[in-house]
Amino acid sequence: EYPFHRRVSGFTSSLRTSSAETFIPTSVDLANGLHRPPQKPAILRKISAAQQLSASEVVTHLGQTVVLASGTLSVLLHCEAVGNPKPTISWAKNGEQVKYNDRLLLQPDDSLQILAPVEADVGFYACNASSALGSDSVSIAVTLAGKPLIKASRATVINTESPAVTVDIGSMVKTIQKANVTINCQVAGVPEAKVTWFKDKVKLSSTHHLHDGLLFIGNVSLSDQGLYSCKAANLHGEVTESSQLLVLEPPRPLPYLEELTAVLTNAGPSTHSVLTSPSGAKLTVSPGSSAFIGCAVDGHPTPNITWLYSGEPLSLRHQLLAAGRILQILNVSDFTDGEFSCLAQNEAGSLTQIMSLAIQEYRWSVDKLTACSASCGHRGVQLPLLRCLLDGAEVNTSYCRETPKPSLQPIACNRRDCPSRWMVTSWSPCTRSCGGGLQTRRVTCQRLTAKGSSVPVSNEACAQVSKRPVDTQNCNRQPCVEWVASSWGQCNGPCIGPRLAVQHRQVFCQTKDGTSVSSDQCSSLPRPLSTQNCWTDVCGVHWRVSLWTVCTATCGNYGFQSRRVDCVHIRTNKPVMEHHCSWRPRPANWQRCNITPCENGTLLRGGEAERCRSRKEGRVVSQKRSTGPC
Repeated sequence: EYPFHRRVSGFTSSLRTSSAETFIPTSVDLANGLHRPPQKPAILRKISAAQQLSASEVVTHLGQTVVLASGTLSVLLHCEAVGNPKPTISWAKNGEQVKYNDRLLLQPDDSLQILAPVEADVGFYACNASSALGSDSVSIAVTLAGKPLIKASRATVINTESPAVTVDIGSMVKTIQKANVTINCQVAGVPEAKVTWFKDKVKLSSTHHLHDGLLFIGNVSLSDQGLYSCKAANLHGEVTESSQLLVLEPPRPLPYLEELTAVLTNAGPSTHSVLTSPSGAKLTVSPGSSAFIGCAVDGHPTPNITWLYSGEPLSLRHQLLAAGRILQILNVSDFTDGEFSCLAQNEAGSLTQIMSLAIQEYRWSVDKLTACSASCGHRGVQLPLLRCLLDGAEVNTSYCRETPKPSLQPIACNRRDCPSRWMVTSWSPCTRSCGGGLQTRRVTCQRLTAKGSSVPVSNEACAQVSKRPVDTQNCNRQPCVEWVASSWGQCNGPCIGPRLAVQHRQVFCQTKDGTSVSSDQCSSLPRPLSTQNCWTDVCGVHWRVSLWTVCTATCGNYGFQSRRVDCVHIRTNKPVMEHHCSWRPRPANWQRCNITPCENGTLLRGGEAERCRSRKEGRVVSQKRSTGPC
């Protein structure tokens, strides 16, 4: 027992502990404090009911609960700590540092005094003692009229390694699978509040590990995700705080990617695809083709994917599909051989999968030769066969146009003496052009040596190999033919110009003895004309026209005039049939005239006006049809 000196509402009060009061820890030697060895900070906890000097002034120690009444004017919170070196005391409310003012006072002995407490002062006050050797913290609850109070936190706790994590209610908890999670719901209230736990608003049964305001969730999995709520209730009211539990799953590789299969269904035949993998994949493609690279990963929450090329962000042409899980390379020729990687990240960790790209090159190949140009003699050569290859397969030579061609040298082949054979000269000209003639040539037996010289040998040497070719043959056996024409007919055809007509004759093909044959047999000979122009007096004609008649109206849209048009002979000036003049256009014999507006209606001349009126009235005034319009 020893005295405590506290300043409460401007006066000093001396208190002694009762026999029921106990200090924890009890092993501290205060008398020899100056000679103690180094010791971590420890706050003295006093277990007793809240002490109340009067209805208006309350003094209490840590580990207790303060109930604010309507007449409470002051609350003094004691905090005593031991340690070597002496620890530093600080105060926090609901996890945040207390901001001292004219109502919240820090006393010289490190006690916290609350003057004229109001509802906003309700909460959990923590005394923190710290030194270079460590720290200790104890809290005390200040409630209003005994209503329940829950110590809540607004922190976000992310656990990616530890097998166990403990948090205060109100925290956001993100943890890996199979970890053990403990949620602490520290409750204060007078009388003591009853604690009930809920998951997603459904009350948890007693089978869950619930004790002393703690909820234990062991070996968590994705099914344990949800909103966990702690409700504290007594006869003065109830209060609820909640914590969201999210189960993290670090990115992991998948064996397939459904989105990639769907994309390839609509892609062209020259499109390649590959999945990245942690151990590395490889894709070999031809220049100019396109490629789809898939990043098949899973995790919770869904990982964010970043694509890299040779360790750097992509800068060349590309497209991202399926929320970034598929990288489309539009033209692999924009890249060189290198490594693509997809970095999958979420709050639980990261995963890198890689893929190596190899671009095939077009190259010239001379691994094949053409067939030898001769089977013997001195001129046989083979030329290297130049081919354009891609991955060993032959492609169009245009793909290798930017690659230098190798030099090609002919290779001698089959340089040996040839077997004896018949040699013939060209046929001589035919002795006759038609009717049958003869041609001749020279036939000899020779042997061509490897040095290129031709050596005559006996005919027997060649006869053993093949039959001797003939040295005489018939030629031009077709009959001798010619074009024959009859005499010209009369010049009485259709006129084609002044005094100009057409006359005809027959042309046929016949042999020298006068036998008619098909014209095809004379097709190689120039064919005589079968038609020619000729002069005739019958075609000496022209068109003759008379003067125009007087117009039938002086104005309006109905005036017309006519004239006579005849085909007449130039010499006799007598009319002839019009077809003799058809080689020239026939002049018009009718035309409209005086097409101008009339001031007082349409004016027609004499009988024309009467005929027009009669037509409108349906009367017939003449059997002669009018040639002009009304």
